Amino acid sequence: MTVVRITRVLTALLALVTLLTAPGFLGADSAAQTSSTGSAGLSTDQVVENLVRKNEERAQALLHSEATRVYRLVYRGFPGEREAEMTVEATFDRPSSKEFKIVSQTGSKLIQERVFKKLLQSEKEAAQPAMSARTQLNRDNYTFALVGYEASPTGGQYVLRVSPKSVSKYVYRGKVWVDATDFAVTRIEAEPAQNPSFWTKKSEIHHEYKKVQAFWLPFRNESVSYIRLGGRATLTIEYKDYRVIDARQSDAPTVSSPRGSSH
Repeated sequence: MTVVRITRVLTALLALVTLLTAPGFLGADSAAQTSSTGSAGLSTDQVVENLVRKNEERAQALLHSEATRVYRLVYRGFPGEREAEMTVEATFDRPSSKEFKIVSQTGSKLIQERVFKKLLQSEKEAAQPAMSARTQLNRDNYTFALVGYEASPTGGQYVLRVSPKSVSKYVYRGKVWVDATDFAVTRIEAEPAQNPSFWTKKSEIHHEYKKVQAFWLPFRNESVSYIRLGGRATLTIEYKDYRVIDARQSDAPTVSSPRGSSH
């Protein structure tokens, strides 16, 4: 009975994590091309127009990327505790091909099989054009409201509140931070538009991106699910050792390694 209940909890978390890595949510496999200096005086329409346009340019700019990912999942609560970690080498090729090589695994076999491996397969499926079109951060899928402008080390960020036009567990509502120079998403604080499962009563999603040379790439993702049975599941994905090929430059790969602290 204990294993059955934990399996249900992890299955619910998997639905949330599928959202965490959906193409429209991550925007990870995209290059960030420097544009003209941003201004705090732009309207909502102008910010969104620039964001969507630059997203399309970025999608065409990245030919290939490689990175190391470290997945960690910790579950605490009824009816028991589980944790696991998996290191993966991830490869992307334009327009929608993703491949994963598992380097190492430790901890709960249940999490490894029911969450991590299924998550990798779900991400490959979500990258396909039909699914990607339904999750992209654009006016077809979301409504936008400009709620602020914040200073940052990179020169400022617009803060947008986003709401999905069609509710599903693959879209989200919350806030996104948009770099005022590159018009790339740098941070996301959100929750699923639809509860991933009866077994979760609340879910939170936190994303951070980092500019690596000419690219904005995922730096750290975290999702926290509060379970109706009284537990909490926390998943983190850390990204490092990026290697990218920019279509606008030479065919030689560019190497950089944004490293985050362990959590």
